[in-house]
Amino acid sequence: MTEPAATGPSATDPVGTSPAPGASRHGSTLGLRLALAFLAVALAAVALNAVLTGVFSAVDVSSLATRQRSDLASAFAAAAASSWKQHESWAGADFQPAFDVAKGAGVEFQVRDPAGRAVAATAGFGRVAAPTTSVPVVGPQGNQIGTAVVTLTAAGLGGADAVLRTALLRAIAGTAGLAALLALIVGLGVSRRITRPVARLIAVTRAMAGGDHSARAGRLKAPGELRELGVAFDNMANTLDRQDRLRRDLVASVAHELRTPVAVLQAGHEALLDGITEPTPEELGSLRDEVLRLARMVDDLQTMAAADAAVLQLARERRDLAGIARGAADTLARTFEAAEVTLHRDLAPVPVRADERWLHQVVTNLLGNALKFTPAGGTVTIRTRQDGARAVLEVEDTGVGIPADELPRIFDRFWRGQAAAQTSGSGIGLAVAAEIARAHGGTLTAASEPGQWTRLTLVLPRG
Repeated sequence: MTEPAATGPSATDPVGTSPAPGASRHGSTLGLRLALAFLAVALAAVALNAVLTGVFSAVDVSSLATRQRSDLASAFAAAAASSWKQHESWAGADFQPAFDVAKGAGVEFQVRDPAGRAVAATAGFGRVAAPTTSVPVVGPQGNQIGTAVVTLTAAGLGGADAVLRTALLRAIAGTAGLAALLALIVGLGVSRRITRPVARLIAVTRAMAGGDHSARAGRLKAPGELRELGVAFDNMANTLDRQDRLRRDLVASVAHELRTPVAVLQAGHEALLDGITEPTPEELGSLRDEVLRLARMVDDLQTMAAADAAVLQLARERRDLAGIARGAADTLARTFEAAEVTLHRDLAPVPVRADERWLHQVVTNLLGNALKFTPAGGTVTIRTRQDGARAVLEVEDTGVGIPADELPRIFDRFWRGQAAAQTSGSGIGLAVAAEIARAHGGTLTAASEPGQWTRLTLVLPRG
């Protein structure tokens, strides 16, 4: 069915020139929350990276400083041993060359005798609050003649350690700033891409709630899930619009159908009460026909409601589809004879699991529909057959046929085509049959050649 052109908001502006109240505010709030979420994730990642970098770099620098102190302590211990060897005593030992080297290397050191008394020390030793490393000073005979204690000053590796830590902190701070800026930009872009279609859907929903049933989301430029949501929303809106039109058509159709029998009954009874006409069998029979017409309309509506309930209340048992078709044909046999329409049967046994009462209703509806549109002298054929794992029932007539543009709608509730406008009925017989077929796990389809034939095919799983 081709939907009428939407008169409401377009795909570019689905809600007209003025958005629904609250739509922009909600969209902006969602976008801000998404952007802040991106920013928080980025900052958390940078903070974690900073902590891990700081810890690992501190460990590495500390290990390097420890190794250098140990190496320097060993070197100065060797120099102190060389100075001791000249006099085989600490008295008169010349430490100036070692002091000069220590000054250039940014090292402070001290030499102690075996009793732990300071023998010599650089000028700044003891004034530097830094870790120290002690190495024994070994004499020519391999005996310990003293101890060399070394510490690093700010001019050496100790200062480099502090400089490196500062540089790392600055790099981490700069990286955090750049990451935050990048996360904010990306977050704003992504949030805008997500929130625009969401705000659009909210606005269209508000428009529909406000009575604009032509409002549609249109084609959304959004991620796949949101595009699918937009399509699903529009499909839902189209379905609701179609159902609304069907309800309006139902009211108009029922009003039209009721008007004539009610008017005839009213006029007939008034004529009888006023004594204008006599209560003859013919007059009473005419009034009875109008009552029956009203009763058929009520029965149709009741059948539709019962068919909806049958979807949940089917009592399926193993049955012969041919037997059910034969029973329905027998029920309508006299009606076919009165209409001078030939009913031909070609029924092969086919087992199905079905609710016999409701399946009988389906076959009756199909036969009744075929009879309604087949002129006198025509033929209606009902046949059953097997098709692999499927059971097939066909009802074919030589009636007026169905136009191609009406064929997709014949199973819609309360819909009546051009040919049906000249006949009585409420337009729910085939809709009820299709509903019951679906409840049995089957399908009901139609094919037609206008002016020549129509074939309705019921396919069910074999039992």
